[in-house]
Amino acid sequence: MDVEQVWSDYRSRIRAFLRARVANPADVDDLLQDISIKVFTGLSGVDDQSRLQPWLFQTANRTIIDHYRKSGRHNDLHPDDLWYQGDDTSMRQDLEGCVEPFISALPRASADLLTAVDINGQSQKDYADARGIPYSTLKSQVQKARSELRSVFEDCCRLTLDTRGSIADYDVKSDRCKNC
Repeated sequence: MDVEQVWSDYRSRIRAFLRARVANPADVDDLLQDISIKVFTGLSGVDDQSRLQPWLFQTANRTIIDHYRKSGRHNDLHPDDLWYQGDDTSMRQDLEGCVEPFISALPRASADLLTAVDINGQSQKDYADARGIPYSTLKSQVQKARSELRSVFEDCCRLTLDTRGSIADYDVKSDRCKNC
């Protein structure tokens, strides 16, 4: 296997893998460099081409673990070094106030489903049994209804998500959004 060709083929995928797991972009670049060294020195030990991709991503994962172990040993962290310091309660309260009005704006079947399952806490299994719907069908309906709800949110707000998919910030798109 040609080391340069392997690195060329997988570099961007490994970078994306790192970005999904490491918040600091500078750390991503440092870790990518560490992984490239490991690839250049250890690739000769991979004999089977089918084991190449798992080996690369296992190497990346171990490098991430080592990075966090090493950084976890330092007790001199400043609060500004932490990428996540907890919820912004005012933002969360603003958005929570929109959930029920936005659910009401959905088609009746989706609104009833989300109200029962997400607002009132009824289990999906119980909801499906009470209506004679197969559980697997209901799970698909819940996903579809949640997707519809997200679309309503995105029609009114520009959402910024963090690396874990949680809402980090939002901006109201216009004054036309009256549901919330």
